[in-house]
Amino acid sequence: MSESREKVLTRVRRALGRGSLDERTCSQLAARISSPPTLTRIDFTEDAVERFVIKARGEAATVARIADDQEIPDAVAQYLKSHNLAAKFVAAPALRSIDWPQHLDIDFGTTRGEHESGVTPCLAAVAETGSVVLLSGVQTPTSLNLLPDNHIVIVRHSQVLRNFEDVWRQLRERDAALPRAVNFVTGPSRTGDIEQTIQLGAHGPRRVHIILVDDTEA
Repeated sequence: MSESREKVLTRVRRALGRGSLDERTCSQLAARISSPPTLTRIDFTEDAVERFVIKARGEAATVARIADDQEIPDAVAQYLKSHNLAAKFVAAPALRSIDWPQHLDIDFGTTRGEHESGVTPCLAAVAETGSVVLLSGVQTPTSLNLLPDNHIVIVRHSQVLRNFEDVWRQLRERDAALPRAVNFVTGPSRTGDIEQTIQLGAHGPRRVHIILVDDTEA
């Protein structure tokens, strides 16, 4: 340990009433830094996909379950119709390959808030909390996650991970640079700042709808 660092830490410990650093304490600190403790994960025995659905719904998100990618356009259209929303939305460029019908008016790209609804893919979903994990990038603009009142997220069974730690491992293992932003979204945006009453849509979408695609047979 450098002399200047030792002086700083000694002052901190003295202020905390812990005395100065000795050689033994320094060795213990070095060992803890080089071998950090294993993170404790929430353990659960139920199926990850089923837990994700329960947790997401518990956070005021809605979930529609479909069999394959071919059903995605109909699932989006049905959701918009069920909430009396226009059949017009902005979608992430990553979703261009889907066979979208002509009766849906789709803008692919970013938004500045002029779109009522947005449709995005995700990197992963977390069964532990019912969260979806969204990456920023040209193919997946962050504005689609935050500005439309209605956020529709496409999640596949194979993307559902058990714990938060699994997300970071997957990010490290990707053959790509880390994005500028990683957003964990758990249900609609909300706040209790106004008279301690929960208000949805305070800082983002009022509704989060998850289209869960069963790709286990693919």
